[in-house]
Amino acid sequence: MQNDPLSLDEIVRRVNAKAAEYCALSDRIWAMPELAFEEHRSVVEHIAMLEREGFRITTNVGGIATAFVAEFGEGGPIIGILGEYDALPDLAQVSGATELSSSTARGPGHGCGHNLLGSGSALAAVALKDAIASEGIEGTVRFYGCPAEEAGGGKAFMARAGAFDDLDAALCWHPAVVNEVLTKSSNAAKWARFSFTGRAAHAAADPHLGRSALDAVELMNVGVNYMREHIPSNARVHYAIINAGGEFPNVVQAYAESSYSIRSPSVQDAERVFARVQKIAEGAALMTETSVKVQITGGYSNLLPNKALYDVMYENMRRVGPPPFDAADYAFAKELRKTALTDEDALASVAGRDVSLKDEIFHASLLPLGTDQFELGSTDVGDVSWIVPTAQCQTACFAIGTPFHSWQLVTQGDLPAAHKGMILAAKVIASTAADCIRNPEIIARAKAELKQQTGGRPYVCPIPFEVTPGDLRAKA
Repeated sequence: MQNDPLSLDEIVRRVNAKAAEYCALSDRIWAMPELAFEEHRSVVEHIAMLEREGFRITTNVGGIATAFVAEFGEGGPIIGILGEYDALPDLAQVSGATELSSSTARGPGHGCGHNLLGSGSALAAVALKDAIASEGIEGTVRFYGCPAEEAGGGKAFMARAGAFDDLDAALCWHPAVVNEVLTKSSNAAKWARFSFTGRAAHAAADPHLGRSALDAVELMNVGVNYMREHIPSNARVHYAIINAGGEFPNVVQAYAESSYSIRSPSVQDAERVFARVQKIAEGAALMTETSVKVQITGGYSNLLPNKALYDVMYENMRRVGPPPFDAADYAFAKELRKTALTDEDALASVAGRDVSLKDEIFHASLLPLGTDQFELGSTDVGDVSWIVPTAQCQTACFAIGTPFHSWQLVTQGDLPAAHKGMILAAKVIASTAADCIRNPEIIARAKAELKQQTGGRPYVCPIPFEVTPGDLRAKA
């Protein structure tokens, strides 16, 4: 239809018209990295942009100070577009570096590209808003400002509070090294903190009077490592010692803590592995005559990919085409590849999806839709996908071979190549949302598919109700 405000050409035009503003937003977020549940300045920046565009703002969603919803329009369908903006610890880096900068303080950095993710999703929401407002088309656009994806499961808390219950579809993306529509499931996850309390004593004069909490932490780690042979091969258990009990070895450590992340293909599987980890912690406390306290610090449900939606998203991504990388993008990426992206395992991981990619600098095409694939990582988008049909894409924002959660990714996060991938994502998300508004049959098929996937079982949040975002703030 000519002059269709929801056509792909019109959506692309509207994204292009405001792309520079939202690339600038992304760069501001990149320059002010904030950790989980502490993304206050990032939220202010996003809200200021969306309020200016006429969105209605609801703050403190799910009891989280850094979660918000921006809404435009009336009636149905209601389309949710998910954004994130949390950073990671100890990844601070200067922009455009080809070697690790020793002068950079070890503060937070956007090592997963969430500065791009939130800004690109906001750009998609604004472009869609402009399209439906131009002709008074019925429908509601919601941008969800989602905190703490990296540590805490912000969307799970929001889901527990019912923030996504009335959506007809949810769309999201993630910065990546390839262009693809995600068809994979993902691991569910359970995060917990194990705090051991013992008794301090002089380690030389009276060691028999002490009960070492650090011994308990170490014994727990040993027990979990023996357990690894006896859990399903697609489960994952990770840990960090977050409090070793002090710096002086001549004091028997009275307090020590470790943090664990347990992943498995379903929430039920993750719970089963977690129960075994908890028993090992109790055994470590028994062996050392200490006590242990367990605090759940987060949880993710496994992702339910929705074919009815991701087929539409794939067609839009195919029609828009890959990011338009230029000679300057390639020149920098080649230099980075020489000095900092030499990890053969990282390249082999990408080549496992398409063998031609190992020798490429940027991904300048589109991966075909996958079948029966499984992602070993976890995301709180999984919690949204149990409530509402959900689809995601990834776009090439970084040079091939860039590892996630690394300084090499941070240093590329505000460069023109990253902006180009972000703009592509905005076009794909906005055009997919427009198709859902224009064609209610897509949403009907998507909802029927979700009902079949869940068997009609209601969503159950993996984070216990007694755990609040406030419990985790400043601990994540």
